Amino acid sequence: MTAFIIFLAIVIAFVFYIIGIYNKLVNLRNQVKNAFAQIDVQLTRRHDLIPNLVEAVKGYMSHERGTLEDVIKARNTAISSLQAAKADPSNGEAIKNLGAAEGMLGGALSRLFALSEAYPDLKANQNMMQFQEELTSTENKVAFSRQQFNDSVLGYNNAAENFPNNIIANMFGFKSSSFLELESPEKREVPKVSFN
Repeated sequence: MTAFIIFLAIVIAFVFYIIGIYNKLVNLRNQVKNAFAQIDVQLTRRHDLIPNLVEAVKGYMSHERGTLEDVIKARNTAISSLQAAKADPSNGEAIKNLGAAEGMLGGALSRLFALSEAYPDLKANQNMMQFQEELTSTENKVAFSRQQFNDSVLGYNNAAENFPNNIIANMFGFKSSSFLELESPEKREVPKVSFN
């Protein structure tokens, strides 16, 4: 009888141990989702500012239509990627696609701001200065939210990949998430050096 009670106690302890690991993984996955929700708020704000920015510069840069169209196209791609990532923030592929789309949008905006330097009236335009300020503020908030998201992903991935948690994670379908990296294409280009 004592052996049965000891065996039963071990089985109950093991079941509670598995429940504890499962609950920890659920909590960490929910932290990843919450951290992504903060990114979603900031990126949506960024995306909402862009049409107003394009309207503000359209009159000044009418012959730079290609650049304006690139900004709108990049914005639309970023919005689609954001919606896909929002559906499942732990989907690594969706997060990578979002990072690439936001990088393209950042590059298009950089080109737009670089072109605006050639238009003194546009540089001095109050609306343009306000949009640049708001975008800069939003970019800072995106960077902070991205750091928080990546920290949550790190904690979740560590918990899901460590032994014996990885066994429970695999049994219940907890997959590793990906970090959100928003790097502009310009940063990846090799700088041109000339010794003439």
